[in-house]
Amino acid sequence: MAFTAKDVQALREKTGCGMMDCKKALTECDGDMDAAADYLREKGLASQAKKASRVAAEGAVCAYTKNGVGAVVELNSETDFVANGEGFKALAAEIAEVVADQNPADVEALLACKKDGKTVEEKVQELFLAVRENIKVRRFARFEGKVVSYVHAGGKIGVLVNFDTSLDADNAEFVTMGKNIAMQIAAMNPSYLDEASVPAEVLEKEKEILIAQMKEDPKMASKPDAVLAKIVEGKIGKYYKENCLVEQQFVMDGDVTVGKYVENTAKALGADIKIASFVRFEKGEGIEKRKDDFAAEVASMVK
Repeated sequence: MAFTAKDVQALREKTGCGMMDCKKALTECDGDMDAAADYLREKGLASQAKKASRVAAEGAVCAYTKNGVGAVVELNSETDFVANGEGFKALAAEIAEVVADQNPADVEALLACKKDGKTVEEKVQELFLAVRENIKVRRFARFEGKVVSYVHAGGKIGVLVNFDTSLDADNAEFVTMGKNIAMQIAAMNPSYLDEASVPAEVLEKEKEILIAQMKEDPKMASKPDAVLAKIVEGKIGKYYKENCLVEQQFVMDGDVTVGKYVENTAKALGADIKIASFVRFEKGEGIEKRKDDFAAEVASMVK
């Protein structure tokens, strides 16, 4: 029995499954809509689609580096119990390796990447069938060059740092410095690399907030705008020190900035070293977690 694109769309609306899964089901079932829906249920894909709307704010961040390429991936689950499982950890590590090796453009492209004869999406589906929780590949980043990675607290935070340097990537002193910088990023969560990286609109907004705060302060409100502007410039300097990596106080030596630490290391090794870029992922950041009100739930059941 032949089927059309409209049939695929209708099956998708009926089951909530992806287009490719619906097309495969109709192909396997000779276009029979009911049989295809049963096929998807048997495969567990319909159940997976229903659970896809459930909040997945737990999980882990995994990093991978090899041969001048580094990748970091956030894989989410609904519970820590699943995230701490060996299958989940193995999948996160495998996906990070796929990102490094195949350089996908985005998450959609990553899900279509194949490893060992299966796509990443199929591997995610297999894990779902084993744990029956919503599993999502949320995001990833990839760098090429002299890359150092660091994962904190078993996957709570993952950091990837790319350096411009003539040193070999496996130089022991360079690797130690790189790990220290990555740990700084994990701990202090800088928003930008340096002053030049801060967007002009962000600075203007920060200045507006600072001026508004001072005008609310009785001791400052009467001062001329020119004086307030100079005070704001001084406060912007503090903003740089808090939010720009190279301007931050180095956590392992409070007497120097991160930039100075890199400079001192480069001088000691007789090489040029610059931080080119970095990325920091914290699992679940920005995801609104579900809040269960058990008291209300019990009360509603009693009623």
